[in-house]
Parts: sequence; C-alpha cells; structure tokens
Amino acid sequence: MNFLRLPTRPVLSAIARRPLHTSDVRASGHNKWSKIKGVKGAMDRQRGRLFSRANKVPGGGSIDPGINLTLATVLKRLKAQGVPKENVENALKRVAGGKDKGDQQLVYEALAPGQIGLIIECQTDNVNRTMKEVRGVLFDNGARMAPVRFMFTRHGLVKVALERDDSYADKLEHLIEKMIDAGAEDFTESLPEEGDAEISFTCPVEELNKLTTTATETGLCKELLSSELVYTPLEKTTEIDDASIRKVEEVVEELEEECDDVLKIWTTLG
Repeated sequence: MNFLRLPTRPVLSAIARRPLHTSDVRASGHNKWSKIKGVKGAMDRQRGRLFSRANKVPGGGSIDPGINLTLATVLKRLKAQGVPKENVENALKRVAGGKDKGDQQLVYEALAPGQIGLIIECQTDNVNRTMKEVRGVLFDNGARMAPVRFMFTRHGLVKVALERDDSYADKLEHLIEKMIDAGAEDFTESLPEEGDAEISFTCPVEELNKLTTTATETGLCKELLSSELVYTPLEKTTEIDDASIRKVEEVVEELEEECDDVLKIWTTLG
C-alpha cells in the first residue's frame, strides 16, 4: 500500500550550537487514513473527535480558544472548511458536556495481522461499553489486545506553515532557533510544489505547551497547523504481504466507523 506524501527535505541550518537531527514524523499516525463509507456521517464524527482531541492536550481542557491554542487551530480549520457556525457551537457543547459527565481518556494496545502494533486512543463515559466494542472489532478482524506500547515512543508534535517568499531561508532559521530554545528535538521541512512550507517539530511530552506557545508568537510563522501528542513506531513494519496490509486497513477503518469513542489510532505500519 502506498501513502501519498509531500516531498521532504531535511533542514540542516547553520545552527550548530546544539546537536539536532531530523526525522520523518508524519506517517506513523493513521487517523481516517483509509477510505470511509458514508462520507457525511464519517465527517460529522471526525469533526466531533477533532474537538475531543483538542480537549485532551496537556494544559488544554478549556473550550475557550483564547486559552486552548490547539482548539483555536481546530476552529480555524473547520471554519476554512465551511463548517456551519451552529455545528461548531454544538460540538463545543458536546465537549463541555463530556467533561461534566466525567469522560475518561483510555489507551488500548492491540496486535493486528502481520504483527502490526496498534495504539487506540478513546474518550468515553462508559469504560465497559468501549472495551466491549473495541474487543469485538479486533476479534472480528483477526486482531487482539496485546501489550505493544514498547513498539512506540510518545512525544509532542507541532506543525506550522511558513510562507515561501524571498526571506524564507532567514525566517526558517529564526523559527528553528526559537523552537530549539523552546524544547524542540527533531524537525522536518516539507515542500509542496506550490504553497507554503510545512515545518514539523517534535519535542518531549512535557514541552508541548511551551513549543505550541512559541510557535504562535507574532511573526514567527504564518500559521499553527496542529499541536498534539503522538505515538511514533520505533521501527516501522515495511516487509508485510498485501493481504495483511488489507487486514490492518480493515480493522482501523472499522474501529473508526463502528466505535464512536475511538479518537485516533496509531500503527507500526510503514
């Protein structure tokens, strides 16, 4: 199976005062990465989950976009997609209601066909229901609960857009220097054929808030694209037969479609 990726070019700036290496951090998380049946219903669920994920960011939890920078980014993205204001307000109310009901964040680990590890993030007000639904989907698709977290590393990921104009190189170096000071460990530069560059920074979990705040400083970048905690496989599985790949696709797709409490799924599939 081939994933469509933007061309990436490691950035080796003149900043040599600290050791830093680059890595491709964009292919490990698979959220709605398979074809989805019933586009409208799936998109409605996806929008609700976007708000839920924003609500989970450490230091976030607020439904005030002036406080929760990740939520502000989600709101801006939904507005650009033409989502009606009423739908946005209803989604915010659902997030607030979930907090009042005492929703819990859960992380399940599973092993899919081909020895592919899965990390399944959920948010639920009924642990037993969620466990039953997730187990059922896994069983029906030849997967099972199993300890696989040792296959992954968890870290923060901040993505920003940077305008490609005559001063791009200088702006990029300034951005990198600022983000290093804020705790960035790795970064990747993605250059589409047209439009803005996308710069991705990884950091320790505890530095995500600081890195996100730095990224939103006036004039540092064009736009904050995303800020989240992610799971990246320590080693991506690349030698796997087509039948197993299809099985992994099916289990991820069914978890996303059938389990309303599932927020995001990460795999070791390369």
